[in-house]
Amino acid sequence: MLLTPSEIRLKVKTIKSLPTLSGVVKRLCIKVDSETTSFAEVAKIICKDQVLAAKVLKIVNSPVYGFSGRIATVNHALVLLGFSVVKGIVLSAAIIEYMCKCLVGLWEHSLGVAVAADRIARTLGVKDPEEVSTAGLLHDLGKVIIGVEMRREGQWVLNEVRNWKIPFVEAEKRILNGVTHAEIGSWLAEEWKLPARLSEPIAFHHNPRGASSAKEATAIIHLADILIRALQFGSGGDPYIPQIDGFALEVLDLKMGDLAGLLDVIADELEGLDTSGFA
Repeated sequence: MLLTPSEIRLKVKTIKSLPTLSGVVKRLCIKVDSETTSFAEVAKIICKDQVLAAKVLKIVNSPVYGFSGRIATVNHALVLLGFSVVKGIVLSAAIIEYMCKCLVGLWEHSLGVAVAADRIARTLGVKDPEEVSTAGLLHDLGKVIIGVEMRREGQWVLNEVRNWKIPFVEAEKRILNGVTHAEIGSWLAEEWKLPARLSEPIAFHHNPRGASSAKEATAIIHLADILIRALQFGSGGDPYIPQIDGFALEVLDLKMGDLAGLLDVIADELEGLDTSGFA
């Protein structure tokens, strides 16, 4: 019996299988949404989980953000990056182990998309490139939910991909009654009260035309996802490379001819990227 979209959404709303998230994220949501909250208060919440705090600092000091070991404390990260970016990094750090368990290569893929998104954003002079990079880390969040909360359906999706040689997202539509990981990820982003510049790229990275207030960030994640697939860095669950939506190129004022240079630069940056030691 296939789950209905409303049943899937209820699973997201009542998610119980990510214990690290339940405590830290709820407290973060409350604190970050308050105008009187200080960086020190948020840092204190994160540092109560020492393993999580260490992962946050490892991500912050990775090539994704370009600080290369210069950030020694969570408080320092908050001062440099702000609440919403660090909140997104905390979420990424908290789900790394689940990414590694539910789909081989998914964490590497997500890290690669974050690196590519950072390079595209900085090349184009986009404001707050760190926020766009963080959206790259989180863009496949819905796949984690499928792998953790819907293991049976997740296996069916993988079987569909292998048996019918179709993209992961098309297999999801067949098995999940038209729902995809992008939509599931957007529901969780809504529960966690993520800002639009993080939630819209999660929701629309396969369909950038659907974004409303974060078109640029969404277009970047759409493009970064496809370029990382083309470079075969990590795995999004299938070996197929989607077509680039021309709308994304229009939003970013790029042409297909510009992508070869971008690919070379991103490939060089990925060569020095150590994906181990995060989980």
